[in-house]
Amino acid sequence: MSDTLSQRVRAAAAAAWWTVLIGALWLSVGWVFLLWIMAAEPAWLLWLWGGHMTWKEVHDVFLIAYAVAKMVLLAAVLAAVWLAIWGRKLRRLAGG
Repeated sequence: MSDTLSQRVRAAAAAAWWTVLIGALWLSVGWVFLLWIMAAEPAWLLWLWGGHMTWKEVHDVFLIAYAVAKMVLLAAVLAAVWLAIWGRKLRRLAGG
């Protein structure tokens, strides 16, 4: 096996793990902000979305958006795990 390929796969795995870490931090900070907004229920947020939504609908939209974001993050975790395992296998095959 090419040692260059192994290095590239390991670099991609490291980049994927950094992406997962940053995404998890981003979701965590966003969740705290979301909890604060939902507790305060500011009138400007309903106005910003056109003024025709209720707070229940806003809650539903935010929860669905976070569920989708968490599924995307799960896909990134699975890709990072796959790249890490592949990189380890390539290194073993190369004898290093």
